[in-house]
Amino acid sequence: MKVTVHSSKAVTPDYAGCGVAPGSTADVVPLTVLDKANFDTYISVIYAFRPPAPPNAVLEAGLARALVDYREWAGRLGVDAKSNRAILLNDAGARFVEATADVSLDSVMPLKPTPEVLCLHPSGDDGPEELMLIQVTRFPCGSLVVGFTTQHIVSDGRATGNFFVAWSQATRGAAIDPVPVHDRASFFQPRDKPLVQYEHRGVEFKPYDQEAHGCDLAHHAGDDDNDEVVVVNKVHFSREFISKLKAQASAGAHRPYSTLQCVVAHLWRTMTMARGLDGGESTSVAIAVDGRARMSPGVPDGYTGNVVLWARPTATAGDLVTRPVKHAVELINREVARINDGYFKSFIDFASSGAVEKERLVATADAAEMVLSPNIEVDSWLRIPFYDMDFGGGRPFFFMPSYLPVEGLLILLPSFLGDGSVDAYVPLFSRDMDTFKNCCYTLD
Repeated sequence: MKVTVHSSKAVTPDYAGCGVAPGSTADVVPLTVLDKANFDTYISVIYAFRPPAPPNAVLEAGLARALVDYREWAGRLGVDAKSNRAILLNDAGARFVEATADVSLDSVMPLKPTPEVLCLHPSGDDGPEELMLIQVTRFPCGSLVVGFTTQHIVSDGRATGNFFVAWSQATRGAAIDPVPVHDRASFFQPRDKPLVQYEHRGVEFKPYDQEAHGCDLAHHAGDDDNDEVVVVNKVHFSREFISKLKAQASAGAHRPYSTLQCVVAHLWRTMTMARGLDGGESTSVAIAVDGRARMSPGVPDGYTGNVVLWARPTATAGDLVTRPVKHAVELINREVARINDGYFKSFIDFASSGAVEKERLVATADAAEMVLSPNIEVDSWLRIPFYDMDFGGGRPFFFMPSYLPVEGLLILLPSFLGDGSVDAYVPLFSRDMDTFKNCCYTLD
């Protein structure tokens, strides 16, 4: 598959087309403590649509209208008057790239998580100024692939997914729903009497270590040893498999555990088996927890920033793999339940106390870490409305994260089959992948 780029331009908010007054380009939105605790990196995703698809000019015009309601994505990162990191609402624009491919889309479907898909979206590797970069790639068969590259520190997956849907709504002239909520100042203020009830050092924050920064990438680049190459394997769990897994994991429980918790428990165990960890070695799984419904008062669905912290259940490798999956899911359920309103507010109070700056702490969400073993990190996209995008020619028939070879970074998303099945993107060292494939469909 050869992809040729034909144009690249900045698309700015179309205030005149929306009949509204232009926003002030001097406006600044400070990042919240939850934004700063998240990954300061670019994430790329890929959508595929069957024909008919609107012309590029129509998609561009829809993007310009959507940016009126989502000015963050047309802005830039900078600092405010107090030298705090912030989003500058300068309307400099989002990047819009037009490209074509030389083969039919069906000839390369389903797209695989390999370096070949990197040509279907703009790169975030060189630290682009834009916070959102979009590439539309036309195929001779009339199909369309849309690749997004977005800065994660601006918003979490839920909020970014809302923007994707909003762009499609604006393109076909529909009202934007949910209505975006941009007020970052009000939701995450520390309490009048701060109360740090939980330990956040070593959890959301760690000491800054300049020498260690980036060492994993250099050591595990894999140029000299094929066993050290990280490969990404896409695993499909059918609805029937998930049903059996949930029944087994939930045996004796008051109610069935969630699909997410059961699938993560199963993959935590099988990835640990594949890695061949020593039985006494500790392993944890970091699971992103959305605080929108957990905080009180709740944060609106349309909130445009980050509202995520992580649950970190931990076990020894031996205990995890020798005991049934029910044990693993109970560990996960207990730790996820712990990340409640009190935990979020404790985090906000600690992060706002000045201790982070005084102790030179940095976020443990470190995009420079390329090898997570013996641990795992889970990004669940199961409830993000990726398949609600519709530019007027129908919803996407395929969706995937881009190639991201971070060992141990597990991404879950609903299968494009739409039948309740789940796709998991599992990155492991090549030396461990055969063992993983042999046990990932095996239940106790």
